[in-house]
Amino acid sequence: MHPYLEPRVIARLQALALDARLPMIGSVSGRHRSPTRGSSLEFSEYRKYVPGDDTRRLDWRAWGRSDRFYIKEFEADTNLRLCLVVDVSGSMNFGPGGSQDPGTTRLDYARRLGGTLGCLAAGQGDAVGLYCAGQGFQKQIRPRRSASHLKLVLDELGNLKAGGPTGLPAALHEAAERIAQRALVIVISDLLMDPAELKQAIQHLRFRRHDVAVFHLLDQNEIDFQFDRPMRFVDLEGAPALLADPAIMALQYREAVQNWLAELARLFRDSAVEYHRVMLHEHYGDVLVRFLLGRQRGR
Repeated sequence: MHPYLEPRVIARLQALALDARLPMIGSVSGRHRSPTRGSSLEFSEYRKYVPGDDTRRLDWRAWGRSDRFYIKEFEADTNLRLCLVVDVSGSMNFGPGGSQDPGTTRLDYARRLGGTLGCLAAGQGDAVGLYCAGQGFQKQIRPRRSASHLKLVLDELGNLKAGGPTGLPAALHEAAERIAQRALVIVISDLLMDPAELKQAIQHLRFRRHDVAVFHLLDQNEIDFQFDRPMRFVDLEGAPALLADPAIMALQYREAVQNWLAELARLFRDSAVEYHRVMLHEHYGDVLVRFLLGRQRGR
């Protein structure tokens, strides 16, 4: 088990299915629990030929190389493809109260959310993929179903490092083009970007008929702005630092934040996207319980 995952949380959540709200390829209900072999376009593996196998699936090139008969196996279309899109811009290094201590940051929270969802999806026989969004995609792992593939996704989540300016809108546009089949696309980010650019990217995903859910990670201090003396505010994505007196700007700041949050909520509502505002002091297990139960009620 990866150190950022908690077996007791996964065990607690396994009684709750991860459902798609939109029909996925291969099922009317939108959920399929058991992987099957089939003849779809996605290659899975080779295995040795045994009498009775369909000879149309023999790989003659493999026979020419090894002088043995091998059958090509393919994965049947899965009903749910979980595509995790994790923001790895510099501001994801921010944690509660401004902490950047290991294990406390937004990126650490994103790891736990994404990794746990990946385990749940794999446990019900679905495919899991990972897209790491910095300035464009820093890493892409296409959705597949297997224990070894899940380990690859979890390893990559564990190795993520945040830095640089955000490129999430561009990465979401790219994801909309690259994710070939309908999928459940889960975006985990602080959403510190131009809402107009984000709206276009989200609508692109919805145009491609993906089921989209967004986890918006925030610290309570970012909303309340409870500082009592002049502070030096550092931009984790590279802009110049700002020295400011909270007593002068607090009221204006809080109003701006509330307007920003209202604009985001409206954006996601109008785009038919599931939106979860997550405070970093909340336990991620409780957040996922709400998410999974909400999906079951919405089916």
